[in-house]
Amino acid sequence: MIEIKGLYKSYGSGSKSVKALQGINLSIEAGMFGLLGPNGAGKTTLMRILAGIVNPSRGSVRVNGHDLAVESERRAVKSVLGYLPQELGLYPDLSARQFVDYMAILKGVDNAQARQKRVDEVIAMVSLENDADRPIKGYSGGMKRRVGIAQALVNDPRVLIVDEPTAGLDPEERIRFRNLLVDLASDRVVLLSTHIVGDIGLTCRNMAVLSKGRICFQGSPLDLTRLAEGHIWTIVSPDGSKPDDGLTVVSMQHMPAGVAFRVVGASAAGYPQARPEQPSLEDGYMWLMKGSNGKDAELQD
Repeated sequence: MIEIKGLYKSYGSGSKSVKALQGINLSIEAGMFGLLGPNGAGKTTLMRILAGIVNPSRGSVRVNGHDLAVESERRAVKSVLGYLPQELGLYPDLSARQFVDYMAILKGVDNAQARQKRVDEVIAMVSLENDADRPIKGYSGGMKRRVGIAQALVNDPRVLIVDEPTAGLDPEERIRFRNLLVDLASDRVVLLSTHIVGDIGLTCRNMAVLSKGRICFQGSPLDLTRLAEGHIWTIVSPDGSKPDDGLTVVSMQHMPAGVAFRVVGASAAGYPQARPEQPSLEDGYMWLMKGSNGKDAELQD
């Protein structure tokens, strides 16, 4: 379990100070938990604090009962934690097997026989058996992300943190990653940080939305979807002109009768032809972020 209370993080000082996190409170239990938010919301800073790489300005973080502010307890957390950062530095001339073995040594897996067995296990888990002995520099982007997951799992962590794991992957690799993460979450905490709404909706039972360093929503994907009920319409424009009046276009589709715009907003009273729609998770996210007046969502402490 992860317990975060009153977490703040600032970079710099004085007038040039950047407030990356502002009063984060979260409780994350076993299973898959999604952290959603736009680029620059503070997600990566939060992930780096949880991984013990960055110290918070103030507030507390406990992982499996261990306080990250205490050095001895921080070391205990690192022994049960796996982390896949958004940009993982790989050694291109090493093979996947060599790289994962090297990471296992760094994580304290000292017994050579046990380490070899575990390296083979995680390589099989990410379906790299047939390519494990080729240099990483010849791997595709998706294969490199699989190497990243393998190194994060090599110490059999109870807490797995993955930051934007599917960014830039093709649809087949994204599906592979989502399925793998769901499987892994059956007996551990898996924290998925992403800006891709669909990845959260298809994997997570619980989630939070981070915006401008603060939590503006915490609940289930269904709860977030329901926020947009009564605020989603389809408007068909014969000449293709975009609806305005404070409405935000979520998607558009060309049709024989014109362009169909899916919109989110407080009201579509200015468009008598607007057809109400059932909201999706993406609609709920857009409604939350824009708010009823088209401005950024009001943030909750």
